[in-house]
Amino acid sequence: MNDHPLLRLRPHGPRELALTLARLRICAVVGQLLCVAVVAHGIGVDLPERALVLGSGALAVFAAFVGWRLGRGHPVAETEVVAHLAVDIGVLAYLLYLTGGATNPFISLLIMPVALAATALSAIHLAAVVLLAGAAYALLMFRYVPLEAMRHQDAAQQFSLHVLGMGISFAISASLLGFFVWRLALALREREAAAQRQRERALRDEGILAIATQAAGAAHELNTPLSTMYTLLSGLRAAHRADDPVGQDLAVLADQADRCRTILRELVAAGAEPLSAETKQTSIEAFVAACADRFRLLRPEVELAAAVEVSGRETSLRPAPGLQHSLVALLNNAADASALGHSTQVEFSVRRLGDTVEFAVGDRGPGLSRDARDASGARFFSDKRDGLGLGLALAHATAERLGGNLTVETPAEGGTLMRLRLPLGRVENSRRA
Repeated sequence: MNDHPLLRLRPHGPRELALTLARLRICAVVGQLLCVAVVAHGIGVDLPERALVLGSGALAVFAAFVGWRLGRGHPVAETEVVAHLAVDIGVLAYLLYLTGGATNPFISLLIMPVALAATALSAIHLAAVVLLAGAAYALLMFRYVPLEAMRHQDAAQQFSLHVLGMGISFAISASLLGFFVWRLALALREREAAAQRQRERALRDEGILAIATQAAGAAHELNTPLSTMYTLLSGLRAAHRADDPVGQDLAVLADQADRCRTILRELVAAGAEPLSAETKQTSIEAFVAACADRFRLLRPEVELAAAVEVSGRETSLRPAPGLQHSLVALLNNAADASALGHSTQVEFSVRRLGDTVEFAVGDRGPGLSRDARDASGARFFSDKRDGLGLGLALAHATAERLGGNLTVETPAEGGTLMRLRLPLGRVENSRRA
């Protein structure tokens, strides 16, 4: 039961807590000195100012030491954080001892170290902080220096000052607790959202892997019948003239069979490329042209406008396996979207943005639905009636595998613009072509 993942979530570790305490310690020193000045000179209460300033000064020196310590980048253990909190509790107890002990309304500030420790420390270290704070509170109930000036005031004045102090103490405690609880809740929600996205991506990748396994099996099984079909079609073509209608149909069938064999060879080559010691080198212009040519073979009716906007020297690429297929899938989705908008135009461009190369695919369609946007490639989803949702999921998976991202934009002139951004170091060769 204690091994549940949610029970192990710790949005803040010991080092983060130590940094938070270091910042709060500076605020505490300023607040203590300001409070002493207001109470002693504003309200007129007789306080041991020198001793109080000495205590706050000691805390300031400790804060400077901790700041220097954390600035060196060494790891921070939970025991060290408990020691920091012990110093904070000790200084606060010392100040309360000189100003009325448990009768001081600011005694409730002893709960703050406990609340902060609960955000990052283990149970045993949290228990140590609770014991320190509880011991300080119990000691201040019996041992403290009464405020002499308060004895000479009537009960109404004493009560009014006590209520005022309680109000200030409540405001401080409520503000700090509200802020830290809100920050913890925000961190927890972010982790839950990240975990959900990770689960969806894992399911998507499992689906892609299953499809890839089936595709590999299908490629192996289809190679033999396709080779047989191509051989038979070649023999039939020899028995008919090229200008004969039957001969023309056989030529088309032979071309399609040969195209299927080529696709199977490309599929095998794409799977074997990651295992090869050598990577295929090509220029970015040649890579874009290859993507465009492959797409035009699939969709000859589409008007594809391809552009390469790379300044400076020609960039040589080593395209990762699946990158060309992902881009062709995006182009195919763009063609289907443009068809819905009664258009045959699709735009394909690539440009270099600093250390990033961006592939952009635009269409003239009605735009993606909200459901498709919410899917974000983490699951298979398609707006098309017969669509499988593989194209967008594969593009997202390729982008994530290469350390990039795929974004969807809606231009003012309409349609949808897909931007696939990849780190140049993941697709660029060490030497120029």
